[in-house]
Amino acid sequence: MAEQSINAPLASSSSRRLPDFQQSVKLKYVKLGYHYLITHGMYLFLFPVIVVIATQLSTLSLEDLHDLADHLRFDLISIVLCSSLLVFLSTIYFLTRPRPVYLVNFSCYKPDEARKCTKKFSVERSISTGLFTAESVEFQRKIVERSGLGDSTYFPEAFLSIPPLPSINEARKEARTVIFGAIDELFAKTNVKPKDIGILIVNCSLFNPTPSLSAMVVNHYKLRGNILSYNLGGMGCSAGLISIDLAKDLLQVHANSYALVVSMENMTLNWYFGNNKSMLITNCLFRMGGAAILLSNKRSDRRRSKYELVHTVRTHKGADDKSYNCVMQEEDDTKKIGVSLSKDLMVVAADALKTNITTLGPLVLPISEQLLFLTTVVAKKFFKMKIKPYIPDFKLAFEHFCIHAGGRAVLDELEKNLQLSDWQMEPSRMTLYRFGNTSSSSLWYELAYTEGKGRIRKKDRVWQIAFGSGFKCNSAVWRALKAVDPAEERNPWMDEINNFPVAVPEVSKI
Repeated sequence: MAEQSINAPLASSSSRRLPDFQQSVKLKYVKLGYHYLITHGMYLFLFPVIVVIATQLSTLSLEDLHDLADHLRFDLISIVLCSSLLVFLSTIYFLTRPRPVYLVNFSCYKPDEARKCTKKFSVERSISTGLFTAESVEFQRKIVERSGLGDSTYFPEAFLSIPPLPSINEARKEARTVIFGAIDELFAKTNVKPKDIGILIVNCSLFNPTPSLSAMVVNHYKLRGNILSYNLGGMGCSAGLISIDLAKDLLQVHANSYALVVSMENMTLNWYFGNNKSMLITNCLFRMGGAAILLSNKRSDRRRSKYELVHTVRTHKGADDKSYNCVMQEEDDTKKIGVSLSKDLMVVAADALKTNITTLGPLVLPISEQLLFLTTVVAKKFFKMKIKPYIPDFKLAFEHFCIHAGGRAVLDELEKNLQLSDWQMEPSRMTLYRFGNTSSSSLWYELAYTEGKGRIRKKDRVWQIAFGSGFKCNSAVWRALKAVDPAEERNPWMDEINNFPVAVPEVSKI
């Protein structure tokens, strides 16, 4: 999801800011969070029973245990009933417990140096097309300067040509370069063979050729004939977490499987060559990139895996017309295709985020935070008390935050509303600065940055959150299974990680 320009005339001052979404909470989403907690947490109720039984047994002496054994020796019915109950409960436990989902490893594609694009170069490339008015060029220049992007982002080869050469062949070339580059590195990291992959999910929102991108992967790597292959299109920047959620569900059904998830966006055929300002913003923010992620439900993979998936929470606001229409691919007045961003984008994003984190809260927040939050919500909703809802401190639930690097304004407002520190926002800001908005893959560049800085410790919790057209807001929560040693990492940051963080120039007020 892209951000709206600071100077964009299509939005009023109030609509450009992310509202304080935690000051109006819908109780139904709080209830939904607790519904998730109860339906997925029956072990929480069994735990006290186990503790009581263990406590009682610990008080028995050896003589008591000997007397109990003598008693049971002559009570065959009790023995049979107790044994049957034990076997029954054990069977239910092993049949119903969810399979673990491990993130074995992931890789992010880093384009060649020849594809680097400075902010000045991107504006010059727009001028060279001869298709933009002077007003549109100046608009793009201002957006680029205020975007939070640096001078080392990447363009696909089609845009480096003069004139640009957008074609389906060039788009396929970009897709092959990014997808195969990320997957090749992932296979090298994990030593997993292509034939071992049982589930394949590829997501790319705006480029959906026939045969599909997932079929392209199957063909290139000669994956097995019974592979479960999925190609997700048109789902925006949050499609990466939708892919993770889909893989999680499939891994619950198919035992001893590997799932390969590929997240990317394709720029070649989706550059806007018109003069509608609401469509020009995406030209200024989106850049080339992609990621490949290997998931496993094999318990034998736990030792070598980096993370375990703890929760996924998906929020979809598509039933609301304003939400559905706020990010729309369409034609302008001159029949040129682009992605239009509505003036309601920030308000819609706030509403989706509010719903998502309200649902997620009961799953991750400490009990003390939940009690304070629930008390103020109930007091406000049912007793009509004029108090502000308690704002839960999500910093108590997570050590690391990966917020989709959609644009500078969104990151600024999320930092304010979630009360995050510069250190916690650093992975998102530096990803936006170094690689730009790489759509659904940006979360993985952010996690790679966190690993490259040596910040991941065993049992650390990571919150990934992304927005996308539709309108959607999705979250994934991971728990680190081990400390990640940056000296052993191969990721796109490692040859320059010591150069970050950098000071991003402040945006001047107009």
